[in-house]
Amino acid sequence: MRKLAGAKKNDESNVDLTPMLDVVFILLIFFVVTATFLSETAIDAASNENNETPPEQNDDKKNILFELGANNDIILNGEPRPILESQIRSNIDRLKAENPSASVIIQPHVRSNVATLVLVMDSARQAGITSISIVEP
Repeated sequence: MRKLAGAKKNDESNVDLTPMLDVVFILLIFFVVTATFLSETAIDAASNENNETPPEQNDDKKNILFELGANNDIILNGEPRPILESQIRSNIDRLKAENPSASVIIQPHVRSNVATLVLVMDSARQAGITSISIVEP
């Protein structure tokens, strides 16, 4: 049999997009459902709402103050000599034993590294202190 030049071909192949759309909708549902179960924890360090006034220090509750210098010097409670990084945890443990309700206050210098700030915060968390504040110099 011969085909004429103007005749259409009866064997045209059509691609069925229904299975692909089903897969796309299933993936969309999966990502929407899993995204709602994710919870992120973060510290709002840029907030200045509650840091306007320094916390009151009573005689019965003395806070643990860490000052971070420009050269990442760690000064504890205004002492003249900086402490070493390895001494942070032991000093927090000692001061927490004296006053179990004490909180840690960190006053970083503008040029101090964030790594030093995180080191002090991690040491306080490991010592069991949950109240950690960051104040401006």
